[in-house]
Amino acid sequence: MSRLFYILIFLLLVSGAAIGVNAQTLQPLRVSENRRFFQTAGGKPFFWLGDTGWLLFVRLSREEAIQYLETRKEQGFNVIQVMVLHDVKNTRNVYGDEAVESGDVSKPVTTTGADPSDAQAYDFWDHVDFVIREAAKRGLYMALVPVWGSNVKDGNVTPAQAAVFARFLATRYKGQPNIIWLNGGDIKGSDGAAVWNMIGSTIKKYDPGHLITFHPRGRYSSSEWFHQASWLDFNMFQSGHRSYAQDTSVDEKNHFGEDNWKYINADARLRPVKPTLDGEPSYENIPYGLHDSLQPRWNAADIRRYAYWSVFAGGAGFTYGDNAVMQFHTRGKKAGSFGVRENWQDELSAPGATQMQFLKKLMLAHDYFSRVPAQDLLAGNNGQRYHHLLATKGKGYAMVYTYTGEPFKVALSKLGFKPAKGSWFFPANGSTVPVTLAKTSGVIQFDPPAAKSAAEGTDRVLVLEE
Repeated sequence: MSRLFYILIFLLLVSGAAIGVNAQTLQPLRVSENRRFFQTAGGKPFFWLGDTGWLLFVRLSREEAIQYLETRKEQGFNVIQVMVLHDVKNTRNVYGDEAVESGDVSKPVTTTGADPSDAQAYDFWDHVDFVIREAAKRGLYMALVPVWGSNVKDGNVTPAQAAVFARFLATRYKGQPNIIWLNGGDIKGSDGAAVWNMIGSTIKKYDPGHLITFHPRGRYSSSEWFHQASWLDFNMFQSGHRSYAQDTSVDEKNHFGEDNWKYINADARLRPVKPTLDGEPSYENIPYGLHDSLQPRWNAADIRRYAYWSVFAGGAGFTYGDNAVMQFHTRGKKAGSFGVRENWQDELSAPGATQMQFLKKLMLAHDYFSRVPAQDLLAGNNGQRYHHLLATKGKGYAMVYTYTGEPFKVALSKLGFKPAKGSWFFPANGSTVPVTLAKTSGVIQFDPPAAKSAAEGTDRVLVLEE
């Protein structure tokens, strides 16, 4: 045999070994001791960096699923949000396997055996199992939405059916280390509250070892209905896809539009304390407001703004999304939604998708569990909308995020330490440049460096360290 053949075999073995290590060391997630963040069962910080792969189970083959999961792993993502049942009346995967019988969620269609080469044995749930296991091999957690909200709102799921289905899911996956449960699915908790509480309480009863939350409709947080529910471990909000100009809900209580950092503030005031995060902001390459394809499209800089705003305000992580990827759209194959134009494989490397890892690395590079919001650092900075600044600090460090790149002032006395060094961090590429500190006390103005190219964007993070 050729030398190249042996090299390829060696590389495959090494790759397999690396994947095996991830699978063996993966642990279920827990809420941190301060109740604000996530950690592994072993106590290590876990920064939630999610991707919305909503139709993964129904649109992708085994080979395509591996391509998607491998790419997201390499890009630093660690959570994949996916629907289990998108449409209870017609949920079939790419192999034609039906999920439930006659649209009844209490009747999952299962077969004996799980051999992929045997079409009669390999069923819908075997395919779900396959994807979950492949995700675990790559250190990825699967945040599963049992049944999408519209099915419940339309009256296609009763509490009794929901109880049976939730028990089926909880029993089947309680032994998998990489499971998170997302009850709901783009829906108000008041639309089918009996069903949502049944799903939540049943999953928690039969699978107490995995975290569970509720994925609400746009401009809402799970806390609006379920913060006191014993089954809800953490909050999730959907800041949504509308622009400031399009938003019609900002005058309602706890509806804050593009100012997604306000959702974090509102949830942080609630008791008992629970982690919270933006589980669905505007998607990259989706039209403002979703439904008019002639509207401008959200881009990577917009997504970065949502990410840094919410995390610096105290969020436990952030979920990214891309229009083509979330629905796994392929041009010429099937009509897409929301004005989608791109192929999902091409969009795997969209700018925003490659840039999210820099936020995760930045947060994990400093003492994680001591991180708190720190708006008191900002001296006279009362910018609104895109001019708003967000500050955070922890043990021995502080950071300020500016979306516009305009100068701002910091009250160094509020740091809690004497700054010895500073740097500018570029969210678009993860690079840094040093900051010369003219003084280490009082109020000092910082002038973010201008962009050398459009790809650098205007957003910057000031990092001060002791």
